[in-house]
Amino acid sequence: MKEIELEQAAITTLKASLEKAPFLQIEAIERSSVDNGPDFRATVRVQNRSITLLVESKSTGQPRLARQAVYEIKHWLTNQPDTYGIFIAPYITPEAGKICEEAGMGYLDLAGNCLLSFETIYIRQSGAPNPKIQKRDLRSLYSPKAERILRALLNEPRRAWKLAELSQAAEVSLGQVANVKKLLQDREWANAPANGIQLSNPDALLGEWTQAYRLQRSAVQEYYVMAEIPEIEAQLAETCQQLGIRYALTGFSSAARIAPMVRYQKVSSYVQGDISILIETMGWKAVSSGANVSLLLPYDNGVFYAAKDVDGIIITALVQTYLDLQSSRGRGQEAAQSVRKEMEKTW
Repeated sequence: MKEIELEQAAITTLKASLEKAPFLQIEAIERSSVDNGPDFRATVRVQNRSITLLVESKSTGQPRLARQAVYEIKHWLTNQPDTYGIFIAPYITPEAGKICEEAGMGYLDLAGNCLLSFETIYIRQSGAPNPKIQKRDLRSLYSPKAERILRALLNEPRRAWKLAELSQAAEVSLGQVANVKKLLQDREWANAPANGIQLSNPDALLGEWTQAYRLQRSAVQEYYVMAEIPEIEAQLAETCQQLGIRYALTGFSSAARIAPMVRYQKVSSYVQGDISILIETMGWKAVSSGANVSLLLPYDNGVFYAAKDVDGIIITALVQTYLDLQSSRGRGQEAAQSVRKEMEKTW
C-alpha cells in the first residue's frame, strides 16, 4: 500500500471508529502541514471540550515500528495539553498494541482492531484477522529459503551471527539474510550486533513458524514392510548409506532418539532425490492404507540442516523434528513437547 493510500485509508478508518461514540463530534481531520510532525491531525469535541488527536501511520504494525511511533508521538505531545496520540497501520499485532497501550496511546488498524481511550471515550476491538499485506509478510518470513535462515538461528539461538556467516551456513544470498533480519527485528525477535543478528525471542519465532508450517509441502510415499520398526529404520539407514542417498529420520522416528519415552508404530524419513533405486533395493511395495513407513520427498533441502548421527542413524535437527511433529496427526503434538523441552535448554 502506497503512503498516500495508507493515510487515506487511515483517515476513513479513524472516522468510522470515532463515529461509534454518539456523544463525540468530529470537527476536522486533515493532513499535518508541519515538517517532521504527525501524518495528520483530528480535532474532536467531547462534552464541549476540544481534543486534538495526533496520528502517525506506518506501513506495518510490528512491535519495532509501534515503538518507533510511540517515541515520535510522545515527542509531539510534549507540552501540548488536550492532545492524544494514535498509531495506525494496516495490521497491528497484539504485541504492538500492548506497547501503545502501556505508553498511554491509542492504536487502530485497517482490519478494525483498535484501542481509543481519552476523556470519556473508550473504544476497544480485537480479534480481526490480518489483511493481505500481513499475509505477504508471513510468506516472506516462512518461504523455503527464509526458513533455512530460521533453522540456523534456532539451532544456535545464543549465537551472534555475522550476516555473511549466516548466508554461508544457510546457503542463501546476503539479500535474503538481510530481509529476514528486518522481519525479525520488526517483530522484536532479534537483536542486531555489529553487522550481524542474534535471536532475542526464540519462543515467539517458533510459535509463529509452527502456525505457518505445513508438513504437506513435502510429497509423501507410503509402504508397508513386514519387519519391526527398529529393523526397518536400521535397514533404511544402511541402504541409503550404501547407495549414497541423503536421508534423515524425522517425526516420531527422530523424537524417539531424542526423548526415549516416545512410542510409535510408523517410520518417517526424509529422502532426497529419485528414490526408485532405494525402493527396488529394499523390495518395498507401496500401499494406499495401513502403511508403517512414510518417505518424505523434501520441499526444500533445508530440512536436512544440522541433521545428526545418533547410533549410526541420521535424524533431523530438533527444530525440524518439532515442526514435523506439530504438523502430524495422532499424538504428534504430545511428542513435540518432549522435543521442545530439549530445545529450550539452549535458549
